[in-house]
Amino acid sequence: MNPAPQSTERILELPLDSQAIQALLPHRYPFLLLDRVLSLEPGVRASGVKNVSHSDPWFAGHFPHRPIMPGVLIVEAMAQLGGVLLMAMQPADAPQKLAMLTGVDGMRFRRQVVPGDQLLLEAELLKTRGQMGKIAARAKVVQQLVSEGELLFYLADDSADTC
Repeated sequence: MNPAPQSTERILELPLDSQAIQALLPHRYPFLLLDRVLSLEPGVRASGVKNVSHSDPWFAGHFPHRPIMPGVLIVEAMAQLGGVLLMAMQPADAPQKLAMLTGVDGMRFRRQVVPGDQLLLEAELLKTRGQMGKIAARAKVVQQLVSEGELLFYLADDSADTC
């Protein structure tokens, strides 16, 4: 009797650039809001950056006379880092999963984000239960807290599962 094959550990070399992030997430331009993953402890925590530029497409309409990054996109950037944190936990040979955002709890915004800012994103896994997960997320600009809250995720099969 042959033993069951062992799952292979996912090897990720830091920092993760755009191509490495796209290997973990389905997001593509213009909706990939994570430029680089700086640190990653799968199943524990991660940090990354979003470089905010005048050329980001939302600034054309939010607001032309005073460009401000929409709060919902700050949340999405934090969620994408959370997705990387969750996907990095999956064995390399496991069926492909999709980290789907299912909830946002206690999110607060404390500072505006404008072109030229570098958004430092942090995610810490609080708990998992089955296919569900909860992550504490923070966004900062030059050590000033921009936003913080908890993000809830569902790990779906990358087929047509919905939550």
